[in-house]
Amino acid sequence: MVIIPFQKGKTMQYFQAVQQGKQRASKSQMKMFNVAGFGMLTLTTKKIDGKFFPVGEEEFTAVINSDDGHVAVIVDKDGFTKAQSKAVEKEEAISIFKKLRESGILEYPENEIQIWSQSRPTIQNEV
Repeated sequence: MVIIPFQKGKTMQYFQAVQQGKQRASKSQMKMFNVAGFGMLTLTTKKIDGKFFPVGEEEFTAVINSDDGHVAVIVDKDGFTKAQSKAVEKEEAISIFKKLRESGILEYPENEIQIWSQSRPTIQNEV
């Protein structure tokens, strides 16, 4: 059994982290679906300093390159992806990003996000 630090003096089992993360990521997935017509759940947990935690409740949006095109993503405050669009042309990914922003989701302020086991630069501000 894997035990995860949760709050000061408390621990969370890995299964609990996955379940809590899945609930949070599913909400982001539905928001992506509502603006893009497609939303894929990505991560439910994040590993920080060798310990697993559920993805955060907060939501930010960005655009990244993928092997198949450009992807709009919803991430937590640490840049861990919770949901993504399908791979599309850059202009369409930017359009999805703008719709997410118009829905009240803030732009991710950093220049890099975590998707699966990779770090990817954000590209929504490239000319």
